[in-house]
Amino acid sequence: MNCFYHPDRPAVGSCKHCQRGLCTECTALVEDVLACKDRHEGQARAELQLTARSLFQSQRMGAAYLRNAIFYGLVGVLFAGFGWMQLRFLGLQAVFFILIGAFLLYAAIANYLESRKHK
Repeated sequence: MNCFYHPDRPAVGSCKHCQRGLCTECTALVEDVLACKDRHEGQARAELQLTARSLFQSQRMGAAYLRNAIFYGLVGVLFAGFGWMQLRFLGLQAVFFILIGAFLLYAAIANYLESRKHK
């Protein structure tokens, strides 16, 4: 591949923003990536910051899903346990508590699995 701006020179890398081949004269190092010198340095820096923010938000979302999973699991166990213990006294109402507990346990599992995606 040759330099986009100097077609007679070989490229040493490509710009992070526009993906064009760059020679040593046209290359600017922005943090750890290459960018077109005096053209795309700001855009490359902005893309790196956006990527860093996205990774940070993804980690925060994973922690939120894990907190939800713990809460739903505890409340689900409480509802199901209460329904099971009161089954002979409350009858159909106790079955309703058990179903709510089962749904909350399902939500806990779903939130836990979603939290694993955001690691």
